[in-house]
This record gives sequence, structure tokens and C-alpha cells, in this order.
Amino acid sequence: MNLTSPSQVKAWCIEHEFHPNKTMGQNFLIDRNVLTAIVDAGLEGCTPHAGEGKPLRVMEIGPGLGVLTEEMLSRGCEVVAVEKDPVLAARLAESLGRPERLTVIEVDAVQVAAHPEKFGVDLSSFDAMVSNLPYQAGTRILLEFVQKRAFPAMTVLVQSEVADRLVAREGSKTRGLAGVWTQLDFDVKLVRKVAASCFWPRPEIGSSVVRLTRHDRNLSFSAENRAFFYNFTKRAFEHRRKQLGSIFKDMIQSTLRAEEISNELWIEICRGLNDENT
Repeated sequence: MNLTSPSQVKAWCIEHEFHPNKTMGQNFLIDRNVLTAIVDAGLEGCTPHAGEGKPLRVMEIGPGLGVLTEEMLSRGCEVVAVEKDPVLAARLAESLGRPERLTVIEVDAVQVAAHPEKFGVDLSSFDAMVSNLPYQAGTRILLEFVQKRAFPAMTVLVQSEVADRLVAREGSKTRGLAGVWTQLDFDVKLVRKVAASCFWPRPEIGSSVVRLTRHDRNLSFSAENRAFFYNFTKRAFEHRRKQLGSIFKDMIQSTLRAEEISNELWIEICRGLNDENT
């Protein structure tokens, strides 16, 4: 089965009486060029931490019919695919010929992202995460992994509005928690836009491919300071129209608003305030 052929994908769904679930964000990628671009970006610069000659170990969230899975396996990767839908999870390995380098975990990826140890998943064993994230839960899943510094690189296909928030810098109207939290430990690059016509069923809005590359510039930021950072910035963006001095009257004097503050300044503010309170 050609997983980038709309007619073959539709025919399989009809034959097996499978109806893509909008609530679960089941929009299958059917464009070969986009497929190649995602996997190229996802594997670029990655090296197997297990050593030379070992396969890249990649996590995939929401493999669906397996279009990304198949491509990564063809390039020699070891893939751990997390699929919530029991029908698709049961189909995946069988349809791809039960390859030895594929492991399928039938579970909600939100649970894996929040508590990977409960499912026997060691996030430190992976070299990358490459996924067409489900629309509804994609941001939540991604930010869980971001806060855990889970992978050296994450390449994801998300709604364009989510991508814009991830890459947004200080002063941008799209600046928000997603960008601030992600940029604490990852450099974020917009790889390419993806038209809605590249999916079946066709979603109402376009998507984008984004690559997150983990950096080590803030390793000295302690666990205590990080916890303070997440709580402080969350509260600040809940009142994004207000100046920081108005939100935190007893803590800080500032005329800046949350979206105007760079990550470097957030770190400086949070480290100083947390150290004062400990």
C-alpha cells in the first residue's frame, strides 16, 4: 500500500470501515515531498548515542497508518511508535511486515509524555522524536517533552499557529508560554509550511514543520529556578496585557509586559527572585 496515495488510503479506510477521528486529530499525510522534508529535517545531524554502527532510536507520536514510520525504518532507524487508536496500533506492525526495529505502544501519548516511566519508556535512550502530532493534544504533548529536555532533537508537524508561537521572539504578538518555555532549552526553526491539501481528511487550517534542537546554554539554571520560572511566566502570560509591575506588585518593578521579555531576561528575573525567596 502506498501511504502517500490518497486513493489507496481512502480505499483502506473504506475496506476496514475505519473513519478518521477528528477529535483525535487523525489527518493522514499524503504528500511524498512533505514526508521527505520531515524525515530529512528530523534525522539531520543526529548521531546514535548507543555508538557508531547502531541505528538511530526515534520516538514517533501518533503514527497513524505509518507513513513516517515506514520512511524512517527504510532509512535504518529503530522506531518506537506511540499510538492511542487501538485499530491503528494493531494494524501498524502487521502492515509494515513486522520489522524487528519497530515497537508499537498502544497508549495515549499524553500519558507517556507526562509519566514515561509508567510505560517502561526511557526518554534518555532516544536520539530524536519525529512526529505528525495530533492537533488536539499536540501542544500539550510537546511541552511535556520540552520541560523534560527529553530528546536531543524534535521535529514535529503542527498547526501553523502553534508553530508561529514556538518560534516567536520577544516583542511579537504571537509570543506566549509555548515559545518562552520551549526556547529555554531548545533552538527552534521553522522548516516549512504545509498546505491543508497535503492531508486526508483535509484539515481546516494549514500546518508547519518545526525542528527543536536542544541546547546547553541554560544548564546552570537549577531545578528550583526552573520550577519558579514555569510558575512565574505562566502567571505573567495569564495577564499578558498588564505590566509585570502591576501583576507582581510586591516582587518586581517593571513596565514591561510578558510578550516583550526575552528568555535571557526571564531567566535573570526568575533566578534573582527565587534566590531572594530561598
